[in-house]
Amino acid sequence: MADGSGGTAAAPALRRLLAVDLGLRTGFALFDDGGRLERVGSRNFGTRTRLRGGADGLLREAGSIQALVVEGDRALGDVWAKRAGRRGAQVLRVAPETWRARLLHPREQRSGAGAKQAADALARRVITTCGDARPASLRHDAAEAVLIGLWALLELGWLPALPAELDPRRR
Repeated sequence: MADGSGGTAAAPALRRLLAVDLGLRTGFALFDDGGRLERVGSRNFGTRTRLRGGADGLLREAGSIQALVVEGDRALGDVWAKRAGRRGAQVLRVAPETWRARLLHPREQRSGAGAKQAADALARRVITTCGDARPASLRHDAAEAVLIGLWALLELGWLPALPAELDPRRR
């Protein structure tokens, strides 16, 4: 595309967001700013020492990210936030109650087990609706990372609204 100066304008760079469900077993989901799920998975770091190196490795694999959202253990979140901050990423922290209130119907939140089951089902719908990533299996931590990422896309304004098929008011 011409940029008016005789050159060619580069396509605007996509913003990317990495969502992490914190733990020694860590779920992650990588989204672009249009809400496309690029990658989803789970890693078992086993120890905090290995998690530090693993966080660096996963951030490196994710490439250039503009935002990181984490949910879970504050000390583990600090490990991720420090590393993402060095890369210039905005860091958001979210409590499970916050993203669940926005993404799950109130009846799906009545019990912890019910909320986890509803979150798993919704994450599978997100993957089908928004994803290029098609994991062979979906661990609970990865499913939650998908939903944490969806919440962050809405919170940052990268997605103007939930796609109708994901809206809890329509389920």
